[in-house]
Amino acid sequence: MNRKTIDGLLQEARARLERVEPEDALAAQRSGALLIDTRSNDERARAGVIPGALHIPRSVLEWRLCPESDQDYRNPNVRGFDQWIILFCEGGYSTSLAAATLQEFGFRRATDMCGGFTAWKRLGLPVHPAPDVAEESVPGMGSPDP
Repeated sequence: MNRKTIDGLLQEARARLERVEPEDALAAQRSGALLIDTRSNDERARAGVIPGALHIPRSVLEWRLCPESDQDYRNPNVRGFDQWIILFCEGGYSTSLAAATLQEFGFRRATDMCGGFTAWKRLGLPVHPAPDVAEESVPGMGSPDP
């Protein structure tokens, strides 16, 4: 077995992606792309959220998007393989790996945002306070942020 490093995996993943800059992600969202925030509730509460982004934590992302997952675990806001999906995390690393995985599922337009939420916020793009999360809510099954 050939051992890989995280840098090697990241390089392989990014070679398959058409990554987008934050300004381009905003334009894409306005044109119908679905932005998915994979950060934790704690990160979102601390820093805020991108209006209109769907929150699906990284830990459950594959289960919420894979069409073969039990319907009770799939997020209904993800419409299908042709949907343009742009993932973002705090800094833009874990979502590169996640977007490559989504492409393996068949989401050919899955990608991620360069620099993640940090770059978005640094550019002064729209940010709202994170909504309250009900204790009984199921992670990754909500609707896009207001």
